[in-house]
Amino acid sequence: MPIRIPDALPAAEVLRKENIFVMDETRAIHQDIRPMEVVLLNLMPKKIDTENQILRLLANTPLQVNVKLLRIDHRESNNTPSSHLERFYRDFDDIKDQNFDGLIVTGAPLGQVPFDEVYYWDDVRNVIEWSRTHVTSTLFLCWAAQAALNYLYGLPKMTRGQKLSGVYEHRTLNRDNPLVRGFDDYFLAPLSRYADFDAGFIGEHTELQILADHPEAGVYLAASDDLRQIFVTGHPEYDFDTLDQEYQRDLKAGINPVLPENYYPQDDASQTPRARWRSHASLLYSNWINYCVYQITPYDLAKMPPKDEPQAKQLAG
Repeated sequence: MPIRIPDALPAAEVLRKENIFVMDETRAIHQDIRPMEVVLLNLMPKKIDTENQILRLLANTPLQVNVKLLRIDHRESNNTPSSHLERFYRDFDDIKDQNFDGLIVTGAPLGQVPFDEVYYWDDVRNVIEWSRTHVTSTLFLCWAAQAALNYLYGLPKMTRGQKLSGVYEHRTLNRDNPLVRGFDDYFLAPLSRYADFDAGFIGEHTELQILADHPEAGVYLAASDDLRQIFVTGHPEYDFDTLDQEYQRDLKAGINPVLPENYYPQDDASQTPRARWRSHASLLYSNWINYCVYQITPYDLAKMPPKDEPQAKQLAG
């Protein structure tokens, strides 16, 4: 939570210049508190694993967060019991008339599938459009980030010839943005994607602020100026063994996957990997909940802030 100090105390301005979050007494006195209402649109096959991973990060905040689980794919699942889906998940029609503080849209194993061939592509676009008027801030993860860049900014799907898999050291940029408050100069985060997020292309064709990148993997973290759309191109929520599970799965399927980079000790897949990105993941989600949701969202969700139009630049050709 923010530090609360008197309005006129000299430390207030000093701390603000150091990018320390300060709430003055005037604001604190008039601030009402209520739980944050967050929707999780879970597109991952192993839904229970993903629930555990993301809810763990959302729980690492002093704020009370109420989470609703959402699905748009009603085909029979090979990885999640139908009883679990029926009991805990809601359909979009059940919530579309409500407003929410936050929305998280997960990745999906669709990196090599054209958007118009995705079974639920129209549903994804409907949710993205709905979020612009019914959600204060939306966090798009991995494939969802690529999908949102396509829908909101018209960016074409860009696919790498070889999958990025491993733990990559990203560079923190634009430290005045509250989403990266407290980040180290460089931090580790897992990637598992075919999608290509070229920093130069995104910078040229959108008004998004790029907050973290990698020389080979491209953009890792970007945000709209109003913090209502956040794009994370990796999987900070992953458990220590998630990349290993994916690697072993692909080996058994005969795909001949590349060994996840910078992941196994001594690049030996027989050794147990270690999670070295948890502190970054926790800080990213805490910053999102605090600065992009809690500090912006109205107390009365019926008074959702008006949407800003995405600032897409003209694509060449």
